[in-house]
Amino acid sequence: MKKISLTLTGLFVFATAYGAAYKIPEQSTRSMGTSAAYFAGADSADTAYYNPAGMVWIEDKDKTLMELGAKYIFLPRINFYGVARDPLGSTPPVTNAKTLKEEFVVPYFHFILPAGDRTRFGFSFVTPFGLSKRWSADFQRATAEEFTLKTFEFDTTVAYQIDDRLSLGAGIRALYSTGEIKYRREPNYRINMNGESGIYFGYLLSAALKLSDDLRAATIYRSEIKPEINGMAYGHLGLYPISTEGSVKVVLPAEWRLGLSYDYSENTTVDLTYEITFWGEYKKLDINFEDPVAENNLGRPKPKNWHDSKTVRLGLKHKFNQKFTGLFGIAYDETPIPQSTQGFELPDSNGWIFSVGGLWNPKPNLELGFAYLYVQKFDRKVNNSYMNGEFSDLKAHLLNVSLGYRF
Repeated sequence: MKKISLTLTGLFVFATAYGAAYKIPEQSTRSMGTSAAYFAGADSADTAYYNPAGMVWIEDKDKTLMELGAKYIFLPRINFYGVARDPLGSTPPVTNAKTLKEEFVVPYFHFILPAGDRTRFGFSFVTPFGLSKRWSADFQRATAEEFTLKTFEFDTTVAYQIDDRLSLGAGIRALYSTGEIKYRREPNYRINMNGESGIYFGYLLSAALKLSDDLRAATIYRSEIKPEINGMAYGHLGLYPISTEGSVKVVLPAEWRLGLSYDYSENTTVDLTYEITFWGEYKKLDINFEDPVAENNLGRPKPKNWHDSKTVRLGLKHKFNQKFTGLFGIAYDETPIPQSTQGFELPDSNGWIFSVGGLWNPKPNLELGFAYLYVQKFDRKVNNSYMNGEFSDLKAHLLNVSLGYRF
């Protein structure tokens, strides 16, 4: 049976517009506090996710490391002023429309287990991609009343120390997704779709190198994963009812990172990370309906033609005393979305990321962490087949709290 098929890379419930497209790199207190520059110098339980090869360089190799945490995400309204072109070809007025505000709480965890002098195992539960965007204005709802995807990833990683300077890491990624799409232009048409995927797998490869006692380098590659979400679609086309099974294919792109970490002093570490996300795999948004009437009217493919995006991140970690360590970060983030295919399902632009955080150790083996991250993206003028206007107020606020323990 032919199913509804979408090649989507613009869906996820937990976040939007604070990473390139719908990516969420901040998956721990240290990462959020350093604007995700934290990588080559990873030294806690979250090393299992960020730099698995570096797990063998962490002190206390006979101990288990743990971090449990949660992110609070607040997405203010994004404003659009201009013309939102109707897919049916009617003449739209100039509008001043806003998205709805979004708030989410997202949990995560990281564990590292001892396994001998040269080997360690790690486990992480994270949510590495994200988008939720809802519009209430008529012409924006015509293509993007709601675009939402929930993705959950569990990683199992292992590290092996080759010699005193080089270690290698690898891991298996298991990912599960759910999603929902709504768009309508009453009384002409309305579509509501939702569903879930099975478990899809990917992999990661990493390497860590000690260039000197104070300077470390690391690299990691995460593979692309393409989960297919199966479910139902309901709605109407005029007086014609729509009710059918469907599927959504989501492209979660590959990523490559290269980082340096330098111990400026006994108490201060600087991290520099360069990152490429291979969004170029996203070529089109293609919605195909089993019903030929719906297919001919609402199933025309939309070109996207995204490009690979690059991000540069700089982070600072400073130990003020035996009980408190401060975190600071800044990053410049590039959008992969060209002006020619920018849509309302994911308003995005280039922008800056700023962050601050802290780690408090009331006891030697106990750690309480907090971090705040702010994203400010540039206003963006867009003139294409979907719109002629300007997006503004592309911002995001994130808070992270965590509990860490060594035992």
